[in-house]
Amino acid sequence: MLENLGTLDSASSDPTLLKKDVSDLMADARKSRKAVFRRTIDYNASAINYLQNRIWVSRDLDRPMLQPDYLWSPKLCPPRSYMDSPMNCVMSKPVRTSTNKNKCPIYCVCWTPEGRRLITGAFSGEFTLWNGLTFNFETILQAHESQIRCMKWSHNEEWLLTADHSGYVKYWQANMNNVEMYQAHKEPIRGVSFCPFDNKFVTCSDDSTVRIWDFHRCAEERVLRGHGSDVRSVAWHPVLSLIISGSKDAQQPIKLWDPKTGESVSTLYVHKNTCTDVSWNDNGNWFLTASRDHLIKLFDLRNLKSELQTFRGHKRDVMRVAWHPFHECLFVSGSADGAIFYWLAGTDTELGAVDNAHESMIWSLAWHPFGHILVSGANDFAT
Repeated sequence: MLENLGTLDSASSDPTLLKKDVSDLMADARKSRKAVFRRTIDYNASAINYLQNRIWVSRDLDRPMLQPDYLWSPKLCPPRSYMDSPMNCVMSKPVRTSTNKNKCPIYCVCWTPEGRRLITGAFSGEFTLWNGLTFNFETILQAHESQIRCMKWSHNEEWLLTADHSGYVKYWQANMNNVEMYQAHKEPIRGVSFCPFDNKFVTCSDDSTVRIWDFHRCAEERVLRGHGSDVRSVAWHPVLSLIISGSKDAQQPIKLWDPKTGESVSTLYVHKNTCTDVSWNDNGNWFLTASRDHLIKLFDLRNLKSELQTFRGHKRDVMRVAWHPFHECLFVSGSADGAIFYWLAGTDTELGAVDNAHESMIWSLAWHPFGHILVSGANDFAT
């Protein structure tokens, strides 16, 4: 030990060695990192414009009109300010493509309630958090042991509910702290949805059942049976005690349920193939159904004898639909060939389309809470 100390003392007293160490440190300090340009979509300025204009704008006609010139971009307001022009929310150009180092399909995407971050759930069972302004990677978390199939925020924005391919359900706080986990199904869970008061939620699975759960007691309340095959989607009415589910069964593809009694209220035979997604409109009267027969159908709850409108245009299976958060009649759809279409209720043809948005099947679509950005997750590993 004394010999080693002597060696260190001699090395530290050698001026050539000290000079070499200092030169190495200076060389490391001179190494500069390349500047990385990240396109930033900052909505704060538009929100401030909206709040300032709201003082004197009492109707849409009083709103200052934008001119088709980039010099007018500082006067831009959020989509909420242009309720008479849903065409402003048709996004035809991609802003950013983000991919994890561990490349795998992205099954679900959702924004945090305040819109500052984007959460993606992958085949690997990982959560990835992306910055909501520059879309760069922030953190990654191993959330499930199997692929994450769906995720849903509660209406009070305090809880995130996730479900995986093994049938497990997990509760997450806003800080991504996992507080509860239990097995809800023995087969993969395809969809989850909260009731209007957040004290209950519903799940659907490949075991052909729809199950209602008590959120606080983590206990099963009812099992809704009636589908003859995999139940691929489920949605709780935004106001009423009513549940809609869509399945792979060709005989009974879409069913409406009363969660209080567990009985089927109505059965709709409207698609010729698997119903891949169902979605309620915030007005509480309309709901959409998407299917592998390449069709999207709009229904009015007050008259279920026939569909309100049928949307045709996709060349492959329609996998997901999502209503815009502000424009009541505007929604978007994604298909198995990676195409994204924008639709307006009452219009026969699409408002816009991105034919090559992804190279493979689109699994999930999510609007930003402000309504100015659309995010998609697909089988080509990209978000």
